[in-house]
Amino acid sequence: MKFDKRWVLQTIWVTVLVLLVNSVRGEDEDKKKGAKADDEYFQLMQLFADTFEQVERNYVKEVDRRKLMEAAVRGMLLELDPYSTYISREELTQFNQRVEQEFGGVGIQVQIDPSTRRIMVISPLPDTPAYNAGVRAGDLILEIAGEDTENMPLTRAVELMKGPAGDDVAVKVRHMSDGEEADLNITRAIIQVKSVLGDHYKSDGQWEFMLDDENKIGYVRLTQFGRQSADELAAVLQQLKERGMKALVLDLRFNPGGLLSQAISIADLFIESGTIVSTEGRNSEPRTWEASEPGTFSDFPMAILVNRFSASASEIVSACLQDHKRAAIIGERTFGKGLVQNVVDIDQGQSAIKLTTAGYLRPSGANIDRYTAEDNEEWGVTPEKDLDIRMSRQELADYAEARRERDILKTDAPEKSSFDDKQLNKALEYLKGKLSETSAEENKDAPKDDEKKAD
Repeated sequence: MKFDKRWVLQTIWVTVLVLLVNSVRGEDEDKKKGAKADDEYFQLMQLFADTFEQVERNYVKEVDRRKLMEAAVRGMLLELDPYSTYISREELTQFNQRVEQEFGGVGIQVQIDPSTRRIMVISPLPDTPAYNAGVRAGDLILEIAGEDTENMPLTRAVELMKGPAGDDVAVKVRHMSDGEEADLNITRAIIQVKSVLGDHYKSDGQWEFMLDDENKIGYVRLTQFGRQSADELAAVLQQLKERGMKALVLDLRFNPGGLLSQAISIADLFIESGTIVSTEGRNSEPRTWEASEPGTFSDFPMAILVNRFSASASEIVSACLQDHKRAAIIGERTFGKGLVQNVVDIDQGQSAIKLTTAGYLRPSGANIDRYTAEDNEEWGVTPEKDLDIRMSRQELADYAEARRERDILKTDAPEKSSFDDKQLNKALEYLKGKLSETSAEENKDAPKDDEKKAD
């Protein structure tokens, strides 16, 4: 591979010329500063070009230009903060699928079965091609598109099962229920990945969102803030209201965040007015988002569950509802990610960078971000003192296992979990107390029999 230094220098000169055109306007002093900055910029680009040339020409092994360039971009962003990252061509499709919450596939969650070293189905998703073809939890996948799955990497299995909607993929399975093997020809479809989940699947394949039917306490888990999350949540809340919901647990534990727009829309579902969040950045105007009354669900008490892995958009929602005294925060202090990233297309749209462009503040004006916090400055979202309940590492592992079991789609509802979820139990205790207070107030204000007027 022959190095062409002209390619690098041409890129540098084009960039410098653009900067010169945009920077020489203004007063003489500004021109001098601009020229000095441009000169420094060229020197730095020359440093990069010289290094690039030396590595490609003289390194002991032949190197790949793209890998070198991508490594340089990653290193540049690594110098900024933990959240600014490079998204390669290979990673971009997967990243967009997570954000958009959809992809072409068959609709199953899988893992490696340690005893057979084959692909095992954790659970099919309801009403997907795999589920409709008869694939069930615990089934072993023996072949995918003619390839034997023994010792197959999980990434390869997922790659083979994903593809354009409408295309067929051949899958050979061994059913856990009877040990019988079956050759299935499954037609891929657009799989909608739900981010709003309930406590467990019902026998009809739908989530159960009413956790305590006697007290009418709803339960919603939000796993991420994807493109459809606010609409999903609004629909579930409407269903719960129609079933007579009187209180709600919103579980944001292990939620890493997602789209700022969805965090704003979800917070707006629960408050009628006031500030939701504000952002400030070096090259962006300060901005504040305010709640609006239409479509608000505000006539019931709420508890929000958070833990040390609840981050970013999760903290926007929990901080907003805490500051407005709309919900009690239960669990432990959140992760503390108060920086906003924009996804910027580069490489003609074939790759991207996720760049921190602003920080956000909760309605009270307090900071959330742990990395930019001053000494002794509060960060994250902290539960009230009597609602601060931390789980040990073992308890977190036990919770994850219990949650996985309840997330499996079965024909029968799962048995009551043996895991003692003390954070969820505290939320239920809190909400029952609030409902009792409301009932007592209603009884107090109700007219007594001897005070009622005759018709």
